Amino acid sequence: MQYVNAFWVGGLICVIAQILIDKTGLTPAKILVLYVVAGTVLGALGIYEKLVGFAGAGATVPLIGFGNVLAQGVIKAVDESGPIGIITGGLRAAAGGVSAAVFFGFLMALIFDPKSK
Repeated sequence: MQYVNAFWVGGLICVIAQILIDKTGLTPAKILVLYVVAGTVLGALGIYEKLVGFAGAGATVPLIGFGNVLAQGVIKAVDESGPIGIITGGLRAAAGGVSAAVFFGFLMALIFDPKSK
């Protein structure tokens, strides 16, 4: 059942983004920012953790999950380090994912022949 919940929650997140693209004047970049901010706010309020418990990867893999990671990292760092954690917490929490994205993007650029449009 966990796979089914991950599938429909992740799909719903993507459908909402597609509806925003189709029905509003929002660009994909603005929706990206909206999703990261929404994930951060929901994570800071403790609401997103309930969704992660229910949907697993369906909630953590989409972009909105990145905002949640930032919020949780800041909360943890502030508890451990005080106010300096506001600056360092999000960076520390997201460093692994960002590093992996850069590494695998570079690897794909070496394997394939990327071209500008």
